[in-house]
Amino acid sequence: MFTQENMEELLAFDTGETDADVISIYLNADPSETPIETIKLQLRAMLKEVAPGHEDDIGRIEQHFDLVHDWGKPGVAIFSCALEDFFRAYEVAVPFRNRIRIGNKPYVKPLLHFTKYYANYGVILVDRVGARFFEFHLGELQDSNGTVGEDVRKLKHGMGSSATGMRGGSGGARAEDEQAQRNMREAADEASRFFSGKDVRRLFLGGTSENVAAFREMLPKQLQSCIAGAFAIDMDAGKEEVKQRSLAMLHQLNAQREQQLVERMASESARGGMAVTGLAPTLRMISDGRVDTLLLSDGYRTPGFRHTGSGYLTASTDSDLFGEEEFEPVSDVIEAAVNRTVAQGGHVEVISDNPKLEKAGQIGAILRY
Repeated sequence: MFTQENMEELLAFDTGETDADVISIYLNADPSETPIETIKLQLRAMLKEVAPGHEDDIGRIEQHFDLVHDWGKPGVAIFSCALEDFFRAYEVAVPFRNRIRIGNKPYVKPLLHFTKYYANYGVILVDRVGARFFEFHLGELQDSNGTVGEDVRKLKHGMGSSATGMRGGSGGARAEDEQAQRNMREAADEASRFFSGKDVRRLFLGGTSENVAAFREMLPKQLQSCIAGAFAIDMDAGKEEVKQRSLAMLHQLNAQREQQLVERMASESARGGMAVTGLAPTLRMISDGRVDTLLLSDGYRTPGFRHTGSGYLTASTDSDLFGEEEFEPVSDVIEAAVNRTVAQGGHVEVISDNPKLEKAGQIGAILRY
């Protein structure tokens, strides 16, 4: 599984001034959507973008898919630099959009997006008898458990803890409801124990709307604060269905969150507040260490410049900040901006298909101060 240590290693790797290039490849390798041979053909077509002299890299990448790749994982990210004897392949449970990048550092934007969106979430399926608990991280199941109380259907008509004066069905219905309440309270207690010590950031509830509403109120406040949504699902659903339904919920929620971030950035920038849009202003804020959240369109890349003394990033050398001092060209100043933002403790949001962000220049930032 991809870890924070893996990310830190990728961010630290830099071939510098050498002629060694890092080839970064992201691939949707889901054989349930596309036949394996077609996926390999797509990979070969992407590798045609690699200039001559990288035959060793191409060979290692193709060999990975021929001999090593786990086709049960739909997403794969590969980084190869044969001249530095560097090769890393990460297979994950969420597919990537196909893309290839070549530069002096690994291209990490899609992985940053992936690790932010799909880290540490839980699912609880609940009904009137019991509950099932799931812990996921990066789209993969980490742990699961469940609890089953007394079957309320065993409380026959007119039996159980009938209230005085109630007859027939009323007493039986009351008894069933009381037993369902006890079952849910026990399930809520068990949920608290199951998720205790787990770094769950978001929690989804599954079941009928009535059961979910009742169960939600029984959860401890800490778990209630993590609830991000609910969906209808059968209590006996398989683990794969639970995973796919929760991933769909994550995708929907993150799309809404992205839209809200873009709206906030645009409105703040328009009134001269704590945000900027466009390449030149955003690079200046990054270089000044003022960026809290960097927003950019998925796939956006453009050349730029880096000041040789300070590392200051700029869209052009027409700057009066450094007089006659030299700037060095940067093949992709967006990737440099991402790396610098992360190094400064900022956040990066890679956003797809957002017309407002596109209109704003494909890049912008929400500021710290």
